[in-house]
Amino acid sequence: MDLNYTTEDLAFRDEVRSYLEAALPADLQHKVRNHKRMNREDFVRWHKILAKQDWVGTGWPVEYGGTGWTSTQRHIFEEECARAGTPAILPFGVNMVAPVIMAFGNQAQKDYYLPRILNCDDWWCQGYSEPGSGSDLASLKTRAEREGDFYIVNGQKTWTTLAQHADMIFCLVRTDPAARKQEGISFLLIDMKTPGITVRPIIMLDEDHEVNEVFFDNVKVPVQNLIGEENKGWTYAKYLLGHERTNIAAVGRAKRELLFLKRIAGEHQKNGKPLIDDPVFVHKVASLEIELMALEITVLRVISQDSGRPGPEASLLKIKGTEIQQRLTELMLETVGPYGLPFDPQFLEGETEHSLVSDDDAAALASYYFNYRKTSIYGGSNEIQKNIITQMILGL
Repeated sequence: MDLNYTTEDLAFRDEVRSYLEAALPADLQHKVRNHKRMNREDFVRWHKILAKQDWVGTGWPVEYGGTGWTSTQRHIFEEECARAGTPAILPFGVNMVAPVIMAFGNQAQKDYYLPRILNCDDWWCQGYSEPGSGSDLASLKTRAEREGDFYIVNGQKTWTTLAQHADMIFCLVRTDPAARKQEGISFLLIDMKTPGITVRPIIMLDEDHEVNEVFFDNVKVPVQNLIGEENKGWTYAKYLLGHERTNIAAVGRAKRELLFLKRIAGEHQKNGKPLIDDPVFVHKVASLEIELMALEITVLRVISQDSGRPGPEASLLKIKGTEIQQRLTELMLETVGPYGLPFDPQFLEGETEHSLVSDDDAAALASYYFNYRKTSIYGGSNEIQKNIITQMILGL
């Protein structure tokens, strides 16, 4: 196993780095690097910039409009995007529902949805979690009853990220209530403009509208929007979650944030000296950096297999990646101390260039800290990931 980049890999990295330096708008880079909030137009603008370069479907086969890149090339691309400070390509269409459509959808579904996902013509959201059915996802209760050429959907989804912007939602629904809970679930694609759908905001600790409740009241969904076979949705759901958890590790972003942490630690003082010179604080930073280096090596070991289908090792990456992300936000807030307390929503939304109540670096860090409490929960809580590791890797 050789974890070093080849000459070709390094040339590819240089190509990506040069492109990003030329193509990334300065205002988007500023928002990302300074932890400001992104709006719908920000995400769509960057997506369409990459689409013109044909660099959106980085994990897609060429026949579907993807790049055909190797796992190593995809890793390099994600690292360079994080390094440059690009907005994220939202995963719900490109990295989550698209692989399911490719693997289990029919030809008509592939022909219609995949080009629209690549070009961001449809904004997707994920209809998995429900009240009482989060980590125990198979206990979901949203029903879909067949009536002729339609399913009639009733129920509720929750924690639906950015559903207020969505054109489409991919949903797990119960189509056979008499079957064992994993065996009576189907995978539906639902137009969010369909009558009977209501989106209600959930305002989080950082006072941002990022997640939602979605209610379905006799929503008519064409049968042709069923992916694969009826009652086989649990298989498709597990396939999707493997892709989601692999990307959650976010090593490149963590490396960028570590550099940010070191910089602000050199600017904020304790007992008249820069905090970066405090041996206790430096030990915390060094310990975290060692963990991040170990995670990066683990990611490289996984992608060196280039199997194309993530296995239970995705749970390892999810656990450690999210723990590191949360620890970074904790150390940032510890660094700025009371300067992180004032709340300046106009600055966070990009309505003002500078914070009125604090220094610009510190102004967003409390919001950032609160928001990242979510990372160990979404995509299957870390406790559930430990169960997966116990069963599928350790065989216990």
